[in-house]
Amino acid sequence: MRNRGGVRVRADAAAKGMMRGLLLACCAALAVAAGCGPSADAPREADEAAEVTEITAAGTAFPNTIGETHWFTFQRKVEKGTQGRFKVRMLVHGQFSEEQIAAGLRRGRVQIGNLSATMTSTLVPEAAMLYAPFLFESEEEADFVYDHFLTDVFSSLLAVQDLHLVSWSEIGFHHIYSVTPVLSPADMRGRRFRVSASDASRLFGEALGADVIPLGFGEIVPSLQTGLIEAGENSLTLYVRTGTSGEASHVTLTAHCFGMSFILADKVWWDGLADADREIIAHAYPSIAETRRGTREEAQRDLENAQSFGITPRWPERAERDQWAAAVAHVPEELARAVGGQSRLVLDTIAEGKAAFAQQKAAN
Repeated sequence: MRNRGGVRVRADAAAKGMMRGLLLACCAALAVAAGCGPSADAPREADEAAEVTEITAAGTAFPNTIGETHWFTFQRKVEKGTQGRFKVRMLVHGQFSEEQIAAGLRRGRVQIGNLSATMTSTLVPEAAMLYAPFLFESEEEADFVYDHFLTDVFSSLLAVQDLHLVSWSEIGFHHIYSVTPVLSPADMRGRRFRVSASDASRLFGEALGADVIPLGFGEIVPSLQTGLIEAGENSLTLYVRTGTSGEASHVTLTAHCFGMSFILADKVWWDGLADADREIIAHAYPSIAETRRGTREEAQRDLENAQSFGITPRWPERAERDQWAAAVAHVPEELARAVGGQSRLVLDTIAEGKAAFAQQKAAN
């Protein structure tokens, strides 16, 4: 009896367990139907919510400069414009060297980056021509030629290397800084003059009879301190805001070279973007008009505050600037021969643009 009773008790318990399981299953089904439980769409919705595309932006901007501001503007506009679907990984303070940025753009590790014309010339040699001396007489002339002539030329040259020209980023006219005053081309003879890795910089220094010393940007300040160099060239903002002016307080505003850098994108990635996303990203980095305005306003403020920066600027008279131009007049042609490729096309395009600018100016 006991065994039979035990069997019966266990059977009754099993039956009750089955009923309880059926009841719970029915409740779950009703909850789903009422929208109170997990739906079939939940996994898809979760995936969509988690789908964020990260893009890497790389540059070599210095803190507290207009270049840094431009990159933060880019980040804000991309992330806001895509409603958070794109997140920008900001490596814009030199975390990557220019060599690494260039390689990253070619290999898909960097989606958008800022390269100097000198570094871009390792990919597109003709970019070196942009730093030939005395190509432009004024900012207005340079603006016209870049906007209406050079942009198309370099967009085509870069596309062959799977790079897309997003925008130009102006650095500004280069001038000569020095430990002691440089008043004329004759003062450059034998002077220890820092040049960059570009042929344009080297040929410029050699044409002036300087003792040219190739150095990386980071070596400028210590080399001035030790006396290895006593002069160099750069834009006003980079001269003032990177420590150079503290060691070389004189700057002769020769405006001999119009500094420009490239905002480039990996073209394979760029072409693969949805049209709407490409449009947002294309307009996220400040336009060339905005970068020009910001760079020039910053340079003007630096000049106005020259005394507080401890610098002594000198503006050459027109006849004096003509002397500088005459001393290096052969350099653009010599540079074109050294660079090869379509360098002649670049020089001819600039000449064509200058003629068109002069014609437009005369008509107005």
